Amino acid sequence: MIRCAVVGASGYTGAELASILLRHPDAEIAGMFGSAREGEARRFSDLHPRFRGECDLEIVPTTADALRACAPDAVFLCTPHEASALLVHELLTAGLGAVILDLSAAFRLPREDAYVRHYGFTHPRPDLLPPHELPGRRTERSGPAGAVYGLVELRRRELAGASLIAVPGCYPTSVILPLAPLAENGAVADGSSPIADCISGVSGAGRTPSERNLFCEVSVQPYSVWRHRHGPEIEAYVGRDVVFTPHLGPYDRGIVSTMHVQLAAGWSGESVRDLLGRVYADAPFVRVLPAGSWPSVNGVRGTNFCDIGLASQGGHLIIVSAIDNLVKGASGQAVQCMNVRFGIDERAGLATGAQA
Repeated sequence: MIRCAVVGASGYTGAELASILLRHPDAEIAGMFGSAREGEARRFSDLHPRFRGECDLEIVPTTADALRACAPDAVFLCTPHEASALLVHELLTAGLGAVILDLSAAFRLPREDAYVRHYGFTHPRPDLLPPHELPGRRTERSGPAGAVYGLVELRRRELAGASLIAVPGCYPTSVILPLAPLAENGAVADGSSPIADCISGVSGAGRTPSERNLFCEVSVQPYSVWRHRHGPEIEAYVGRDVVFTPHLGPYDRGIVSTMHVQLAAGWSGESVRDLLGRVYADAPFVRVLPAGSWPSVNGVRGTNFCDIGLASQGGHLIIVSAIDNLVKGASGQAVQCMNVRFGIDERAGLATGAQA
């Protein structure tokens, strides 16, 4: 059994992760950890009542010694970006020896200066950032082993030996899976920038309350236009500029991303569909839908699937994806990475979808 520690267990992604690990045939939850600032220790099921009698572990303050005491094989960090960066540094310095799967953005971006600009902190371990991406080509790793970007469908081989895995963001997953193969294979017209309009459920904002997320205030609206933190991540792994606009939707979970692409000469909707079918032929969680079928939030809710539909007219391609932001956009993707890293069936714990 793979012994798993969950750090940041009080949030939505921590709860989703626990739900998946509890039914995983080859994994067990060895410990649950939270911030020392949360005060008196509480049981996981007190924060998430649906787990009463199923997971009543105490959430204890996170320290390297406490993590070492539970002897984990895998540590999942469901923590804020800067906290993850500092904690990874601490755990590596302490020689924990477990595989670290970070669900924050602390190790996703290839450029050190991007953390100051987009996340507001100086990165403590720039040597662990993933290699720079080049347009249309994935860069081979060289030098000291750093983080591996955990998009299994495009990084499977690198994940097999990774000790630090940067689990992709929810919006980037929904955009990179459809667009990266097009950019890499020359299907996007030169000089054009794909447009990605994405709508996420409210859980994408986390559990901390704000006025915009109140029941009586939530609506369909764009936010963080031109300045959302996921923009640089999308561009780094698509391999070209992308005009990305996120929207908040009045539902709890799920993302639908509608992308507009100016196709290069010789490409059509059918040739794009054929390309995606070949690229994802062995990817159990990517479903390229038949012509005339379109993804939906309900079609992927509680699952680790990414559904993709598309159509073209006059050289303009509309391609739409849908994922569950808490599963394929976070916790399910993290478990998929763990499965590949430990050499077990990548569908383990995920084949029936997470409990919505």
